[in-house]
Amino acid sequence: MLRSTFSRTFPQVLRFSACHFASIPAPNVQPDVHYNKIFINNEWHDAVSKKTFPTINPATEEIICHVAEGEQADVEKAVKAARDAFALGSPWRRMDASQRGHLLNKLADCIERDTAYLAELETLDNGKPYAISYCVDVPMVVKCLRYYAGWADKWEGKTIPVDGDYFSYTRHEPIGVCGQIIPWNFPLIMQAWKLGPALATGNTVVMKVAEQTPLTALYVASLIKEVGFPAGVVNIIPGMGPTAGAAIASHMDVNKIAFTGSTEVGHLIQRASSTSNLKKVTLELGGKSPNIILADANMEVAVEQAHMGLFFNQGQCCCAGSRTFVQEGIYDEFVERSAERAKRRTVGDPFDLSTEQGPQVDEEQFKKILGFIGSGKREGAKLLCGGSPAADRGFFIQPTVFGDVQDEMTIAREEIFGPVMQILKFRSLEEVIERANSSKYGLAAAVFTQNIDKANYIAHGLRAGTVWINCYNVFAVQSPFGGYKTSGIGRECGEYALENYTEVKSVILKVPQKNS
Repeated sequence: MLRSTFSRTFPQVLRFSACHFASIPAPNVQPDVHYNKIFINNEWHDAVSKKTFPTINPATEEIICHVAEGEQADVEKAVKAARDAFALGSPWRRMDASQRGHLLNKLADCIERDTAYLAELETLDNGKPYAISYCVDVPMVVKCLRYYAGWADKWEGKTIPVDGDYFSYTRHEPIGVCGQIIPWNFPLIMQAWKLGPALATGNTVVMKVAEQTPLTALYVASLIKEVGFPAGVVNIIPGMGPTAGAAIASHMDVNKIAFTGSTEVGHLIQRASSTSNLKKVTLELGGKSPNIILADANMEVAVEQAHMGLFFNQGQCCCAGSRTFVQEGIYDEFVERSAERAKRRTVGDPFDLSTEQGPQVDEEQFKKILGFIGSGKREGAKLLCGGSPAADRGFFIQPTVFGDVQDEMTIAREEIFGPVMQILKFRSLEEVIERANSSKYGLAAAVFTQNIDKANYIAHGLRAGTVWINCYNVFAVQSPFGGYKTSGIGRECGEYALENYTEVKSVILKVPQKNS
């Protein structure tokens, strides 16, 4: 029964995984925390200030452990270690590109070996269902690292036939010290998306991990040391955005910054780059993604995919299909079915294998989401189900569906980042494209229809970095991901991500002539 429920509920995420539901080992619901300090130069350090902060189990509101709180002084140490590791003649700079790929593959091996523990730790610290941590998140990390391991000795320059007696070629060289700031919604996956291309291309890294979810990233740091990356190549700092994050973004010896998080903080990152050393910046930011359901769509598929497109990962996805546009002829039926599906969604203990939805990551997110729900009620949207906390303890929120949503309502404009579905009505293709594009965001979108011409017409008209057709939340490390407009700059994943971590150098050689 559990296996069939899981397969029906998570069809699009199972495709990423090599595991089957029946093969998931029973989790240890209280995994030991082995690492809670700052990782610099392949060593563990207390914060210079000796400060710590608690990391909280969002399902119980209990403290898991206290973690060293990195600040500017710790960033200084980490950047120096990364700069020394990048120095000309260092073991990392002299290492063959194929050997960098070998180390990434060894790291993937260790993560695969420790899948159960990492999944347990991710669920404990983040609140996402263990079945998802085990079957989706960790396998995606392994695939990402193996993919970029393969690229390490294949990111090639060109020879260019310039005019005259000259030989011209290009080199793709590492940028240098890369500051990376990752979010709390997919801690393991976001760490891999950042480390993979940076290390494959020969850079060194100073990474700030989210204060809400530092534990799995720190365990991966121990594996980085275990597999033999030279000291200083990867440095990981748990800490707060306004202190540790800001110190990285403004540091004069950091050559590149990669950030995933809110658009608001993205503006601060961009500003810090412009006022410091004009470091290269890539940003993967917020979204308010339109999910467009045409009247000829397969109703059962569209309802389930729209449900998962919004509620997956407790709604804590930057690309969540949070504006569900439904064509008027099927609107009433779609709304009714979507509300019924949300009512059946299983909310509870994230370590229970039958759970579909765990808690929100922390109290701040919990209160913010409830505030958005309140605004939807006040502004006249029709609350069809949910709308309240789902438990007396922990940051659980009922799956919530609003109908009769209008474009100008707050819940239709702002990123909620929670389990709150908004359903809007439309008539024509031209109308829905215009309304879909009216958002300041442009991260992702989807269209459901059995007419391929209509699907392509809409997909080509949408201003979004990813458009899914008859599916949602389908990710592959080979395919680039990123946004238009205020949803970001640059792309992660695929070959495109390598461009973010390399400089192109032209070398032009005078070819001697016979009589010269």
